[in-house]
Order: sequence, then structure tokens, then C-alpha cells
Amino acid sequence: MAAKARTRPKQVEAPGGEPADTLREYYERMSLVRAFELRSSEMYARAKIGGYCHLNLGEEATVVGLMAAIETRDYLFTGYRDHGYALLRGLSPERVMAELFGKSTGISGGRGGSMHLFDSESRLFGGYGIVGGQIPPATGVALGLTYQQKPGPDAAAVMCLLGDGTTNIGAFHESLNLAGLWHLPIVYVIVNNGLGMGTTVEKAAAEPDLYKRGASYRIPGVRVDGDDVLAVRDAAREALQQARESRQPVLLEVMCYRLRGHSVVDPARYRSAEDTTIAQDSDPVPAFRAQLIAAGVLSETDAAAIDADAEARTTAAVTFADESPEPHPDDLFKYVYATSVANAPSALPGEPVMDAL
Repeated sequence: MAAKARTRPKQVEAPGGEPADTLREYYERMSLVRAFELRSSEMYARAKIGGYCHLNLGEEATVVGLMAAIETRDYLFTGYRDHGYALLRGLSPERVMAELFGKSTGISGGRGGSMHLFDSESRLFGGYGIVGGQIPPATGVALGLTYQQKPGPDAAAVMCLLGDGTTNIGAFHESLNLAGLWHLPIVYVIVNNGLGMGTTVEKAAAEPDLYKRGASYRIPGVRVDGDDVLAVRDAAREALQQARESRQPVLLEVMCYRLRGHSVVDPARYRSAEDTTIAQDSDPVPAFRAQLIAAGVLSETDAAAIDADAEARTTAAVTFADESPEPHPDDLFKYVYATSVANAPSALPGEPVMDAL
């Protein structure tokens, strides 16, 4: 992968001006996401999780920073790398892990799985398995908000997450055009980990500075270091403020690395040894841990206790998922239609047709 904003991780000074409790909380969140994703990878290898599974490993600072900026009244749309966002949107590790296991206690009753996490109460509207599938409905929700509320600091906004590869599809450009034309309260966040599956940004985009791609729609773009949780939070807060108060859509590009392949089953052989080293050296979790210890916010004992707690919560989530019941076959056709439909299927494969009538 060609170098993006840097070739080697920069030396970041100890965070200043932030309350110690806030910094500690951010590390707790990063540690939880890391532990949950490592255990998800393990459970996939043990065939507890089926289908596709995409992890936030290496993107924890991005996840925590974005979720620290968003308000409970805001709407969140994500792609399929969504586990960490669901956890930090307030969903319990138990229910998220149960959904990955396909169990009835999952947040969607086991119907969605890893790529389709959804919870309307927390305003988490996906989890989309189709690349870019989240962008048009997110834009539509932003349009709906313009009919329901006036601009202002207490207004709701939409945050729509997407990967770098998504910026080349038609739905991205069509949606940005409408958002710019109609002045919609939405922030499009490009989580740029440098690779669209196995293709570098430079080989896929004629304009690899992706934050500039909103210029033709008069949408301002901002690029931020995704390994810096505070920088991500502050940039996202400012963008959301513009969306709320001025109905100015914003394109925010967050630069980070993923530590693993595109999905759990991807060995990432397309990455050079140098690029892999850079990604590992940029790992935001141990870096932030070291910063807080150097600043006196945490001691080694404190950090170890936080990590142990994250492991314990993840272990409890796996136990809960393992012990949860499978969805019952009688519920197979529930939620196929929003309302009852005449002659809707109700029989399982192999059952006599007449018995189902």
C-alpha cells in the first residue's frame, strides 16, 4: 500500500487539556473494542460465527473518536465493519456477540449477523452488507430531518460512515450532489484505511485525496489522523456542528490502518512487509495506553486492570452468546413483510404443501 499521510507513525505528545476521566474512558472504550474484535476473530475460526466478518482492529481510535462526537439524538449509518460502532452506540457486548453467533438474543434476533447490526432505539441504522448501500438512506434521513426540525445547536444530524473504496460508486456521488444541493444536515465520514479490499486508494481513485471529492458539490472536506482519538473527536464534532446549525454537509476523511485483512478470512498477502510494519507501529491502542501512562493519567496497574475488564466483558459476551437459544424454525418467515400478506409462505422446506394451507 502506498503511503498516505505519513510513512512512519509520528511521535504524539501526551494529551493535554483533557480531563483525566475522559481520557481514561476513551482508553476503556478502545480496549473493549480491541478485546471484542480479537475474540470475534477467534470465534469465527471456531465456526461460532458464520458468513462474513469484518473487524475494527487498528481502527479503534477512529471508532472511539467518532462515537465520542455523535449525540444520542443523531442517526448513525455504517458499512459492514460495524462491531465497534454498535458497542459504543450503547449496545451490550452480549447482544452484539449473540447477533454474530446468529442467536435469538442478538440485537436483530440473529437475522442480521456481523454485517447488518441494527437498533432503531439507539438510532443505529446499519450495518450494510452492500458497498455504499447505506449512503442513499442516510441522505434520505437527513432530508427528512429538514422537514422535522429547524437548524440549531440542539438539532439532530446524520453521520454516515463509508470506506475509501465506496467513494468510487455512483451512490456516493449522487447522494453528495443531493446533500449539497438541498443543504442537508449530514456528515459523510470516509474511514480511509488505504485499501479497498486489496486495492490501494492510489490505484483506484483518480483523486486519492478523498476529502477533496466533495468539492464539485460545494461540500467542504477535512482530513484527520485516525490514530489520534482526540483529533478525530474534535473534527467530527465541528463537522456535526456545521451540519446542525448551518445545514452544511461535510466530508470528513479519517486516515487509519487496519491490522488484519479485509475480512477475517483474508490473509492480506497483497500488503508489503514495510506496509505491515507501518500499520503495526501505528497501532493506536498501545500508543494511547503509553501516552496516558507517560502523562500520569494511568499507571501500568490501572491500564492492566482496564484491559482485564475488557477481556472479562468479552468473555461474558461469548458465554451469553453460546448459551443463548437458536432462532426457532417457526419464526423463519417473521418480518419478511411489514404487514400481513395473503398467501405468504409459512411452511418449511420439505413440509407437505396442503399442511401449510
